Amino acid sequence: MTTTDDPSGKLADGLHRQNATGLGRLLGSGGVGHAEEGPDGTMTATVRIPEDELCFEPGTLILPHGGNLELTLINDDKNTHCAVLPHNGDPKIIWLVNHSKGTASLNLDGPGTYYYGSTTGNDEGRGLTGAIVIGGEVPDHAKLDRPPQPRP
Repeated sequence: MTTTDDPSGKLADGLHRQNATGLGRLLGSGGVGHAEEGPDGTMTATVRIPEDELCFEPGTLILPHGGNLELTLINDDKNTHCAVLPHNGDPKIIWLVNHSKGTASLNLDGPGTYYYGSTTGNDEGRGLTGAIVIGGEVPDHAKLDRPPQPRP
């Protein structure tokens, strides 16, 4: 996985543009990371909760296309957190006691933005939220029946 630590936001791979991979400047903490794709098509990524920062790092994870993702979450904090993760079907939940690690196998098949967070206490309200952004086009069977729209 590659990570971009860029406080200015200039290297955020066009996330701030209209009709780009989505998301603008919605999440104010954490950087931008990219999942790595293996030879079998499964993507892998690691997300950390840094000590005393109450954010996911990276806060935005970019996948080039939908599919299977092996996501490793590492809690470097002194407090217990959890992660309620998006997944086709039921969401997946990982309980992360202090200084622990967990792995989730997720299937996210369509392009879009999928949000996740820690529902422990007021973690989400204090900023422990993240997003998985999946690029690509919507499959033909899921497109609306309307005339082609102009693209910038």
